[in-house]
Amino acid sequence: MVPARDFPWGSAPYPVLIADTYGILVERNQVAAALLPLAVPGALLRDTVPSWLASAHHAMPLPGPRTETDSRTARTLTGTIDGRRFEAHPTVRDDGTVAWWLVDDTDHQLAREALEMERERTAFLAEASNTLLSSLNLGRCMDVTAQLAAESLADAAVAIAPSRGRRLPVVRCVRGGSPVPAQETVDPDAVPGLGEALRGFPPIPSRWIDPAAAPAWMVPEGFGPVNSVVITPLPGHGVPAGALVLLRRAETAAFSEDEEVFARLFAARAGAAMSAARLYAEQSAITDVLTQELLPPVLHRISGVDFAGRYRPSADDERIGGDFYDVHPAAVEGEASLVTLGDVCGKGLEAAVLTGKIRNTLHALLPLADDHQRMLDLLNTALLNSHHTRYATLLLASVIRRGGTVDVKVTSAGHPPPLIVRTGGTVEVADTRGTLVGAMPRINSRTATVTLAPGESCVLYTDGITEAKGGPMGDTLFGEERLTQALSRCAGMPAEGICEHVQMLASQWLGNRRHDDMAVVVISAPRSHHLSAVDGRTRGRFTG
Repeated sequence: MVPARDFPWGSAPYPVLIADTYGILVERNQVAAALLPLAVPGALLRDTVPSWLASAHHAMPLPGPRTETDSRTARTLTGTIDGRRFEAHPTVRDDGTVAWWLVDDTDHQLAREALEMERERTAFLAEASNTLLSSLNLGRCMDVTAQLAAESLADAAVAIAPSRGRRLPVVRCVRGGSPVPAQETVDPDAVPGLGEALRGFPPIPSRWIDPAAAPAWMVPEGFGPVNSVVITPLPGHGVPAGALVLLRRAETAAFSEDEEVFARLFAARAGAAMSAARLYAEQSAITDVLTQELLPPVLHRISGVDFAGRYRPSADDERIGGDFYDVHPAAVEGEASLVTLGDVCGKGLEAAVLTGKIRNTLHALLPLADDHQRMLDLLNTALLNSHHTRYATLLLASVIRRGGTVDVKVTSAGHPPPLIVRTGGTVEVADTRGTLVGAMPRINSRTATVTLAPGESCVLYTDGITEAKGGPMGDTLFGEERLTQALSRCAGMPAEGICEHVQMLASQWLGNRRHDDMAVVVISAPRSHHLSAVDGRTRGRFTG
């Protein structure tokens, strides 16, 4: 702010110097005398004031007589005097001299710089959080942590995860370089502060850490002598996520206390991201294990009988759902294998959980596989006594090969009956029906027995096939009639071919519309006799 024309400059609270057009000091106030003791009246400015001020006075325009509307002021300049920052405000007086009003702006400048630094740091932390949380891959999070720290906090950074056995996962990064992951067989307790950081203890000040004690594995190749080291924990969700090591070269200033505090703020965000990534990886691994147990098995030839199955969950981004099937080979050669196919009420994960329980219960009841009614009664009791409120429909089929034919004893518990595809293209409906399981205290069922000649098949399916809604108008069910017609054209086809054909037709009928879980299992009597001794799992020899 430029003082008014009639402001009493002699009593001004800040230094005032008045010089003529020749650069000779004319007057000064007491504050200016204390600040610039050599600046006495009659002295040349260039000999008594800082060069930036003398040069500014020399460059001042030389105005003519001043008018009432002409302020005759030049732009404000800034410079330092004895280590402090001053603003110099020039005012051209009526007699042509220039009054220089020197305002100490040091404190304001420091405040502005501190505010700007806080803004930059806040923006950096926000950007770092977004970048770190954009990935749930632990390795990627470690790479980003090391790279961000090297670019903004230090000359190099090392992100360290908790040890896996005797190996310590680390990622090193130099400013301007790319992250380099590695596995180090080292003892973290041998590095002052590192073992404590990996256990989640508060960091020790960098001034307590001897840079010369930094081990070779911690310092990136070609980095040179280390001048300063910061080791700070990466706090996670309940357990430490790792540690962050910051390094500065010999030609770089050591870390200040303020920089160490800021490093801990960054480490808190990096640790949260790494912890989330680790938790996701653990949960993903658990989910994969459980999902593998719930996925329908891959079917093949067992005891001279061909089996094939296909399953499609209700959502394309899911792998499991409420439909299931299993084939349990006979425990003793010459006995029947048991085929189970079911449909649990509902979709998605909740239905899959009950699916797993039913499959495990049926597996435990395999010693009773010849008595379908007894198996269904026990399964029904188990479901009624559980906390689940869902029910299920089910098909049980005991399958045994006798010479060139295959006998199938099938029982329905509220499920659509199987379809029998004969060699001439005729499609028959197995005469079985029953009560669904898990809904009522007592269930009834009727068992049917069919014989498959070579090349004939028994098709078990869930209602997701027949209730697939689509077609030209998008609102027509695929239906049992279309399924029957499709199977009539599958006479003589192998089990795999029938499965593929049924699933393809249902998918084409649906298009991209929503649908229920769909499952189909085909039991076929082979056209040839397999002479291998290992249940058809090797190539073997065939006879007509």
